[in-house]
Amino acid sequence: MAGEALKAMELAARIQKDLSRTFSLSVDFSIREGITMLFGASGAGKTTLLRCVAGLLRPDSGYISIGSKILYDSERGHEEPVWRRNLGYVFQQLALFPHLTAAENVGYGLRKLNESARRERVRSILESFRVAHVADRKPGEISGGERQRVALARSLVTDPSLLLLDEPLSALDYATASRIMEDLRVWNTTHGIPILYVTHTHREIFELGERVIVLESGRILTEGSPVEVLQAPSHELVAQLAGFENIFEAVVMSRDEPSGTIHCRVKGSDLPIEAPMIRAQPGAEIRIAIRAGDIIVATKEPSGLSARNVLKGEITSLHRAKALVIAQVDAGARFEVHVTPKACDALDLKTGKPVWLVIKTFSCHMIGTEPK
Repeated sequence: MAGEALKAMELAARIQKDLSRTFSLSVDFSIREGITMLFGASGAGKTTLLRCVAGLLRPDSGYISIGSKILYDSERGHEEPVWRRNLGYVFQQLALFPHLTAAENVGYGLRKLNESARRERVRSILESFRVAHVADRKPGEISGGERQRVALARSLVTDPSLLLLDEPLSALDYATASRIMEDLRVWNTTHGIPILYVTHTHREIFELGERVIVLESGRILTEGSPVEVLQAPSHELVAQLAGFENIFEAVVMSRDEPSGTIHCRVKGSDLPIEAPMIRAQPGAEIRIAIRAGDIIVATKEPSGLSARNVLKGEITSLHRAKALVIAQVDAGARFEVHVTPKACDALDLKTGKPVWLVIKTFSCHMIGTEPK
């Protein structure tokens, strides 16, 4: 129902992962309607949290509610059964019934409706997710993107109060995933329910998320808008998850108030870096994070640039990773740089070749340390 909030207060659980390790979850958060992304490394507790909310795992203690409906309250000894929680849940494996058609899968939870009402509800939501044309086909007879759309339609056809999504698009190509994300965003514009969406991909966070919660070892590390959390990460772990491949310890050498920058030196080297102004005074130790994709490579010393950081180095290694070539460059400190295969060929990049790295001042982000 629009306007209702999901609350998980002082939620704690200990789960036996295997014979040698017990995992502890301890979180406290509240979200309103819209899409909230759960982000973190594998094993951070994202799926465990979803399963606790869904009632598939029983927390040791805490409180979970959606609006005024209490799902779990350890103090009162109340635990709402799974089938009465009115949640939609899309698993990573989708879990569609292979012997049923798309329409039968979607209509499976509508058996209390009469036949006419059920057919109309199924038809309408299949059209919303652009899969009405596969209504009479079984999951094995349709594409991966179509199966994903059917799974979303099945989870939403009952008008749930909350939707839980566990990496629903991880197996799809970028174009297919983007179209499905757009359809989900449009659907929720009109329905306005809280959606808790587990992802490993910062692209999905920026395309879909209104808020993001970062988990680490079963605890909330940070939360906020995607821009607040990922564009200017305050923790080194978040910077790494957000795709900042280069993280350096540095010392502030001087401040340039008129230009709004600071001049730093990477620790353990003579490498200078100009970065955006922060409150740190000369002598302060800071961390600087730079995305590998924000670094430009030149094979001749560039001039006449607005970018303030032009660093001479040498390529120490090159390797292909899907649509990228990843270069390691020693420029007094070790940088990871990403270029396209076409650029790599055009520049004739190879191990041992001298290059210049061009980095804009505002591509250098200040980050904090992980909390102790």
